Amino acid sequence: MKFALTNDDGIDAPGLATLESVCCRLGSVVTVAPSEVQSGSGHRVTIDKPLRFHEKGGGRYSVDGFPPDCTRLALAHFAIDADWLISGINQGANLGVDTYMSGTAAAAREAVMHGRPAMAISQYIGKGKELDWELTARRAGMVIETLLSEPPPEEAFWNINIPNPDSREVDLELVYCELDPSPHGNEYELAGDRFLYQDSYHDRTRVSGKDIDVCMSGKISITRLPVAP
Repeated sequence: MKFALTNDDGIDAPGLATLESVCCRLGSVVTVAPSEVQSGSGHRVTIDKPLRFHEKGGGRYSVDGFPPDCTRLALAHFAIDADWLISGINQGANLGVDTYMSGTAAAAREAVMHGRPAMAISQYIGKGKELDWELTARRAGMVIETLLSEPPPEEAFWNINIPNPDSREVDLELVYCELDPSPHGNEYELAGDRFLYQDSYHDRTRVSGKDIDVCMSGKISITRLPVAP
C-alpha cells in the first residue's frame, strides 16, 4: 500500500514525523508538506503564483504553499499512485467546528475531491499536559490499521482525534460519532484598540456522544466528514 502524507504544521513538525514512522510500517510513503506552519489556514489554495518546492530526500518534499496545495501536488505529481492520503498528525485537536478552519482537514477533503480516500488525524493536548509522541504513534497505528481494513467512506473522509488521557493504554475505545456543531465561545477582552480572545478550548461546549465529548472523555473519535452537505 502507498501513502501520500501531508499536514498543516509544516514539514519539520513532530506529528508528521510520527505519522511517517507509523505508515512506513504499513507500506511505502511519500511526504508532501508545507514549508512553514499553515495551521488554521482552512481550504486555502495557491493559484496566483508558482508553487516552489524543495526536495528533502527520502521521498519527502516541502512546498511553499498551503495543505490543499500539497495534496494536489502529491496526487498529481509526487505520488500519483497513492492508495490513501493521510493528513497529520496535527499537534492539537481538530474537533467540531475546528474542522472548518483546519488545514489538516482541508488537505484530506481535497484528496477526496480528487477521488482518493483520505484521513485527517489530530492529537488533542489536555489542559496542562505534554504529548508523548511515541504513545501517539502506537495509538495512531492502531486506528489507521482499523480504518484500512474497512471500506473507505464514499465522498467523505475520516476525521480522527486521539485523546490525551492520564493512562498509557494503547487500545483506547474507537467511537464513530458525529461532528459537534457547537460554536466556540465569543468572549473577548477589550484592551485599548485591541480585542483579546478569552475562551478556553478545554472548557468548550460539548454535546454528549459527539466528537468533542468523545475525545475529551478519553476515547478516539472517528467522524465521517462529507466533502459537501
